[in-house]
Amino acid sequence: MGPTLVYPPLAENHPHLLKSFPAEATSTTNEPGWTTPKPITPQASAQVPYPLHQSITEEPTQPDIEWDPSLETYLARVERLAKLGETLPQTVPEGFPTVIQSARAWDGADFAGNESAYVYTLTDDDVEEVDQALAIFIKQSNGNPDPEMITPETFLLPNLGKKLIELAEIIHNGQGFYVIRALDPDYFDSSLEKILAYVGITSYLGETKACQDAGGSRLLHIKDRGMAFPGAEMRQAPYSNVGQPFHTDACDLLIMYVNNLAHSGGKFQLASSAQIYNSIASARPDVIHTLSSDTWIFDKFTPHLQPPYEIRPILLPFGEKQKHGPSFFYSRRPLTGSPVAPRTTGIPAMTERQAEALDMVHFTAVGCQLKFEARRGDVVCVNNLAVMHAREGFTDFDDKRHIIRLWLRNKRLEWPKPEIIRPVLDLKYDTRSEWCKRPVWHLDPPTVPERLLARRFTCS
Repeated sequence: MGPTLVYPPLAENHPHLLKSFPAEATSTTNEPGWTTPKPITPQASAQVPYPLHQSITEEPTQPDIEWDPSLETYLARVERLAKLGETLPQTVPEGFPTVIQSARAWDGADFAGNESAYVYTLTDDDVEEVDQALAIFIKQSNGNPDPEMITPETFLLPNLGKKLIELAEIIHNGQGFYVIRALDPDYFDSSLEKILAYVGITSYLGETKACQDAGGSRLLHIKDRGMAFPGAEMRQAPYSNVGQPFHTDACDLLIMYVNNLAHSGGKFQLASSAQIYNSIASARPDVIHTLSSDTWIFDKFTPHLQPPYEIRPILLPFGEKQKHGPSFFYSRRPLTGSPVAPRTTGIPAMTERQAEALDMVHFTAVGCQLKFEARRGDVVCVNNLAVMHAREGFTDFDDKRHIIRLWLRNKRLEWPKPEIIRPVLDLKYDTRSEWCKRPVWHLDPPTVPERLLARRFTCS
């Protein structure tokens, strides 16, 4: 059953959009025992401006906004804009709900002391069933087992498969994530067997595999590559040990297999996009206008192409008649640039209102996040269209933190997508696309410095 979406009444002439914003936002209770957290805003009685039709080229100078969000900078901006005293919308845009009432709207505190609500631990019987499925798959492959050929029909899990199908429902139509525990990386005799088991189990969550880069990589090995190659100081965030701000990837399902843990740090951070939306819509409906406007500049990091950027919203409706409600689809780096990926010279600047909105999403996510320490052998499964994710910075052992990432799609349960983001996703999933013509399975982390430094290949 889909979420309940509460919509505001339609307005013919929008006179309510010219009213001033109340002095202090309050939280609202949408369901029994469930309270929407307030976004982080200063205690100020002034209003914040919002021009409904602002030009993307109005501000040629990029605002002071960091890829690694600064709370101090964010609060100062909110306070500075509030003092301008301009009018702003009092309701969310037409067609957008005032509240998303759904199982995917949760606060991290809802899971406190209740790990069983989001962790399924493989039993001995489950592991034995995986063993048998693996043996049969290898035998039937005539000595040449290919993960490309794995589906629920070729990797038979008669009992565990039923549980995995239940989890797929929860991931798509429930809370939006789950952790499968105890797929011990040391249990298998080879990297190949480990990957086959990983792909076999997760095929029940999504049978369609994506290519994650232009080289056709089905798997991505997320680990700090250190300073072992020329130019390594400019390696991109997935291949370093820095924390990563809240974002989404360019996929339906984000699957992360924990092969090794960091010495310290590196915790997973998840936040409900519906909870973020509800919080902002309740306290600052004008910001929903900003987030859903089609004026956001995404740097392609391809200065030789014209234009070297694309324009679209970062908050989008999902599903026919917004069955699933609004959700976020963006990575921060193409919007802000970063120390290792400076913005392309000459592209239009972000506005101050957009900078405020972007940081508000991040810090609201921080306020309602579920932050947890994964275990070695965990498979973290996330509906990328329902849940945003981030990563805590970390310090490694000699044996480094190592996450093996898959992007999947479930044809039966997939969310219908807005037209504007379909080309991005088709590039990853469509077998006719340039990226998917020659799929490659890197069983171990490849050493390809160009890939580790490339600005084009981002999470989104």
